[in-house]
Amino acid sequence: MSSPNLHPMLNVAVKAARAAGAIINRAALDVEAVRISQKQVNDFVTEVDHASEQVIIETLLGAYPGHGILAEESGTQHGAKDSDYVWIIDPLDGTTNFIHGFPVYCVSIALSVRGKIEQAVIYDPSRNDLFTATKGRGAYMNERRIRVSKRTRLSECLVSTGFPFRSGDNFKQYLAIMADMMPRMAGLRRPGAAALDLAYVAAGFTDAFFETGLNPWDVAAGSLLVTEAGGLIGNFTGEPDFLEQRECLAGAPRIYGQMVPLLAKYSKFAGIDDKMRASDRVRAVSAAARPGADESVDLYARSTVTELTAAPLDGEAPAPAAAPAAPVSRKLTRIRRDAPADGSPSEGDVSAK
Repeated sequence: MSSPNLHPMLNVAVKAARAAGAIINRAALDVEAVRISQKQVNDFVTEVDHASEQVIIETLLGAYPGHGILAEESGTQHGAKDSDYVWIIDPLDGTTNFIHGFPVYCVSIALSVRGKIEQAVIYDPSRNDLFTATKGRGAYMNERRIRVSKRTRLSECLVSTGFPFRSGDNFKQYLAIMADMMPRMAGLRRPGAAALDLAYVAAGFTDAFFETGLNPWDVAAGSLLVTEAGGLIGNFTGEPDFLEQRECLAGAPRIYGQMVPLLAKYSKFAGIDDKMRASDRVRAVSAAARPGADESVDLYARSTVTELTAAPLDGEAPAPAAAPAAPVSRKLTRIRRDAPADGSPSEGDVSAK
């Protein structure tokens, strides 16, 4: 059913999203019968993705035959190729969750007008939650206005992310990012559907979101929801032109401002000095996590406490420069064992060095 309060183009997008959601919900009743194929390692597509995408495209082009289409499964093969109006579609974001029966997935539809996102719909069919936004008119969840979180301290925040899952992804860098972030916040979550993650930031359910390796159809609709709800979105260095850059950071303004300094050095757009610092950080965390490393020392203590005291956040007073004395703390955590009977130095004995 269309709503008189919505922009006409948004009404058509809502109709398309609900039609796709009906297909997804029917398939979810017997998910084991769904045919699944694999696009690449850990990247799945189902007949439900294709059927959902088809009904979305038919609905949109039925109303606006002169518009272009950019869809996850079919690319740009449908619609006009040179239109200023391009619908960006993810027919089922969170396919891996869907095929396992884990109810965190959604339909994402956005309209780009001359390169700017002006309409957005994210529909969660398992909960019947509808998120909508029109540029300049605010963001809504089930026709109620939503706003980003009011929290101002990162230490109180719940942040969502996405873990690397494809071969070739930089797993070691993500370990370093998590080692930097997790001690500074209340919790880190990986729900598995980036579009829904952004909708939850817009609604204030989470305070921020970050991820790399994302495509335009993963973030287009969610980006408008976040900005219309009063939030900020960009790449890891804070630049707002992020849609094609495969890295995304979104959050409430004060939290966004605290996360950019933490993530900037891991951006592919970082300066050479930041990239060198990121490389050093990745090596340090990888060494701490390597099998055979000193198990008596906690990973976070070894890899993050020094940086935390050197670069406090949330308005805390900076720690004295001499506070992080790594050699002393390392000696305190060594385990001394009883000396062998032959009088040779015991394992872990500092004097043996």
